[in-house]
Amino acid sequence: MMRGRVLIVAGSDSGGGAGIQADIKTVTALGAFAATAITALTAQNTHGVHAVHAVPLDFIARQIAVVLDDIGADAIKTGMLGNTATIEVVADSLARHAAGVPLVLDPVMVAKGGARLLDPDALSALKRLLLPMATIITPNLPEAEALAGMAIPDLAAMHHAAQAMLTLGVPAVLLKGGHLPGEMVVDLLVTEQGAEEFAAPRIHTRHTHGTGCTLASALAAGLAQGLSLHDAVRRARAYVRAAIASAPGYGGGHGPLDHAVTLDPAKLAGLW
Repeated sequence: MMRGRVLIVAGSDSGGGAGIQADIKTVTALGAFAATAITALTAQNTHGVHAVHAVPLDFIARQIAVVLDDIGADAIKTGMLGNTATIEVVADSLARHAAGVPLVLDPVMVAKGGARLLDPDALSALKRLLLPMATIITPNLPEAEALAGMAIPDLAAMHHAAQAMLTLGVPAVLLKGGHLPGEMVVDLLVTEQGAEEFAAPRIHTRHTHGTGCTLASALAAGLAQGLSLHDAVRRARAYVRAAIASAPGYGGGHGPLDHAVTLDPAKLAGLW
């Protein structure tokens, strides 16, 4: 039975591996209901982002308003926002229509193929307007370096950076450690109550397109379904790892995950 409503505010990926497409597939696979407000259209495949077409600001606001005023949401996930004006509109719309709804903020800045997805001058707006509204943020290491204003060369630095990001007004940080070298990948969940490390063996594959979008949406689905933050993180990580491990192998670049991996609930049993 479908349980939990998630509004996703993010960009579209025509290749289907990341963005809105990955978000919808993830939320659905985990048994929740996905609604969307699309912020940008991209011409994209496994080799990279080839073009971006912005959605008009008033239309972004309209999408958010009509969904929340009718269907409502138990959690919200934001992804690609692109620029300061979009961040301002999204922040205003969520304040008007979704006060108190848990917000998972994925601070999307650069695509897997290297294309910039957030204007450099928009970082301050993100920090000022949206971070204080977030329940949790899910940066990778390059994004965390930009948010915390420091280099993150190792696990100790991850702890320092996560603490620094807490001072920006967000109550929880899930810092993803996949960019660090080594056979073990460590993700770090930090709140005011303390820090917890989640370590797992690295899966050696080029098929990792959309892992950040997928993790954040899986986390939002868990919160929408009433899981604790800790359990939502554990289930989201298990889902992403299972989806990477069974990736279909499509495309010649960074390929997509298998987002249907948990349509059979037994496949997730014992993973979290």
